[in-house]
Amino acid sequence: MSKQIPVHDVTPPAKVNATSDLYAAREKIYTRSFSGLFRNLRLVGGAVLFALYFGTVWLNWNGRQAVFWDLPERKFYIFGATFWPQDFILLSALLIICAFGLFFITVFAGRVWCGYTCPQSVFTWVFMWAEKVTEGDRNQRMKLDKAPMSANKFFRKLAKHSIWLGVSLAIGITFVGYFTPIRELVPDLLTFQVGGWALFWVGFFTLATYGNAGYLREQVCIYMCPYARFQSVMFDKDTLIVSYDPRRGERRGPRKKEADYKAMGLGDCIDCTMCVQVCPTGIDIRDGLQVECIGCAACIDACDTIMDKMNYPRGLISYTTEHNLSGQKTRLVRPRLIGYAVALVAMMGVFAYAVSDRSLVKLDVLKDRVLYRENEQGRIENVYTLKVMNKGQSEQTFVIEATGLDGLQYEGRNEIKAEAGELITVPVELSVKPEQLPSSTNDIVFHIRSVDDDSINDEAESRFIGPSIR
Repeated sequence: MSKQIPVHDVTPPAKVNATSDLYAAREKIYTRSFSGLFRNLRLVGGAVLFALYFGTVWLNWNGRQAVFWDLPERKFYIFGATFWPQDFILLSALLIICAFGLFFITVFAGRVWCGYTCPQSVFTWVFMWAEKVTEGDRNQRMKLDKAPMSANKFFRKLAKHSIWLGVSLAIGITFVGYFTPIRELVPDLLTFQVGGWALFWVGFFTLATYGNAGYLREQVCIYMCPYARFQSVMFDKDTLIVSYDPRRGERRGPRKKEADYKAMGLGDCIDCTMCVQVCPTGIDIRDGLQVECIGCAACIDACDTIMDKMNYPRGLISYTTEHNLSGQKTRLVRPRLIGYAVALVAMMGVFAYAVSDRSLVKLDVLKDRVLYRENEQGRIENVYTLKVMNKGQSEQTFVIEATGLDGLQYEGRNEIKAEAGELITVPVELSVKPEQLPSSTNDIVFHIRSVDDDSINDEAESRFIGPSIR
């Protein structure tokens, strides 16, 4: 007799929707105006960022643009420092430091980068302001869009798009101004004498800003930005996030200001949906943490305003943690945060040392394809080509010498003068008596130093080839 218990699959068949799509069609979001602490912080931060972005490009330093990326000359000026393609490792290190800084901020305070300093968010808030001043607040814009075309609607839309294009054009010109001298670019644009590539990139960044901040908006954050996807991996229950407190807010429901809502079985949330109406990504924060949330705290400001009107305590929506919401203690200092902080400080220290200690002269050595030859004195001779680059911003006189073999003779220019940023090619011949060669392949080192400053120096290794020794 079988003792096996019969098993029946009672799982209902899955409903396959042949029309399902991974991308939801965009529904236009109409945001309401609001005020509050976090809005003010964002305004101050945005003003500082705009001043840095638009102002830095116009600064001069020693007769040239202070921050300028001269791609044709392969020189990158940042105030008093000049960087070359050979310094590319420093740029890589800087990007890694920025990445770790973003990781640290994310673990500590969620997506505050997105809400306050991301260019996409900053430009979007500017474009939303343009909508408000030309088309009115939320309800007026909704009514205007539903209305048939009229002179009033046409001119309001024209004014909005004119502001959008004006801001986008300013952003595009400024960006290109970091690669093409801004004091030449602007007059050339006004007189239609600008070069083709400069015009192309100005147009490209103008249209990119106009499209991203004007039309795509939250779609960039939801579908295009990778940061929104991997942020959940970095969050933990002690990360500060924008959250709604359901213990205090539920059950939701409208009521009069003087009503005894506790006796009615209601929480502090009056279900006014103001938190939804001000959200730039159109989510309801009361549904919990969502990938679309950019941590801008607009819902906090809106909710606090309502709480003030109802004489309720603020903080129904706030920056808090999952542990705090569940009644547990939040640990601000924790191993992962400490690890990111230590790594970030260490990398910043190494980067600062590398920048301050980098040599202002670069020496490269190329050996001739002829392995060796015997000169008229019977000495074994090798030929080299030295490339000397003055990476500083002033003229320097350099002295060159070679070491590594006894009796080594240097023939060629051993003292050269190089202008700031100049690259000089120097042919050099080294010779040694055959009997002084310890082997057929010998290590040698070329040294270069500034006559005026011994701290400006560099060296490069090479080989001295001779006949086989039996």
